[in-house]
Amino acid sequence: MSNHEIKDRFRGFLPIVIDVETAGFNQKTDALLEIAASILRMDENGDLFIHETLEFLVKPFEGANLEKAALDFTGIDPFDPERAHIEERDAITQIFTKVRKELKSVGCKRAILVGHNAAFDHGFLNAAIERADIKRNPFHPFSSFDTASLAGLVFGQTVLAKACEAAAIPFSNAEAHSAKYDTEKTAELFCEMVNRLKRLGGWPLVEPEMEESMEAIFNAGK
Repeated sequence: MSNHEIKDRFRGFLPIVIDVETAGFNQKTDALLEIAASILRMDENGDLFIHETLEFLVKPFEGANLEKAALDFTGIDPFDPERAHIEERDAITQIFTKVRKELKSVGCKRAILVGHNAAFDHGFLNAAIERADIKRNPFHPFSSFDTASLAGLVFGQTVLAKACEAAAIPFSNAEAHSAKYDTEKTAELFCEMVNRLKRLGGWPLVEPEMEESMEAIFNAGK
């Protein structure tokens, strides 16, 4: 078995980076306006990288609340006639179809959400799943990797822009607060932290020959 397979890195879970842009903070009442997902893969050296990013502009669900302060902050106009948005059920279904295909391709058993302040993104995703009555959810229902917490540990920074700066990842405040941009920056940050840990000796990649040698040494000492 290869020691450079993503299915071996996270106990069979496939990390998928998710970011949402919304019309407020209440996942039950406020509209989901954008959602993006970055699919990660692992190269032959055991390093994570972004394979593909999906992005969808989402039509507010019927009766959704739209907080003016949230719309002003993101700059999103949900009523723009040129906005090519789709129903949230269609957006999530397309993401889930792609994620299930990737799970099968890399041999992982389930996806795990990666997000910056992941509880926020996970909450809005789960609320949309419930509204759309989607039964086949490839994501773990509550576990996640939170890059705000991880970046606080690794870089001493919890704000995405500051964490990217500390990680030497270019970040544009002018482009921020779009789901695609924030997803890809979160993905870059997560990959850098995981890959940096490996470079520093964490999660050692034990070659089969070394594993046999270590086992022989251990058995000789019995």
